[in-house]
Amino acid sequence: MNTILFYSQIAVSLILIILIILQQRGAALGSAFGGGGEFYSARRGAQKKIYYGTMAVSALFIILGILNLFIQ
Repeated sequence: MNTILFYSQIAVSLILIILIILQQRGAALGSAFGGGGEFYSARRGAQKKIYYGTMAVSALFIILGILNLFIQ
């Protein structure tokens, strides 16, 4: 059971990394570190789905981490 949780957490972490990279929408390097100058922008279409998917996958990652702590 512990190995299943371990490998599933690795898979979820890779998916989370991909979703976070997809959210970056500036070509400049400064936008990756919080630059860009905008304070608020509305998310629409695919960007909104990627955002909610990132939230769901990050919650799953946290749940798997907590389960991995308790099941040993």
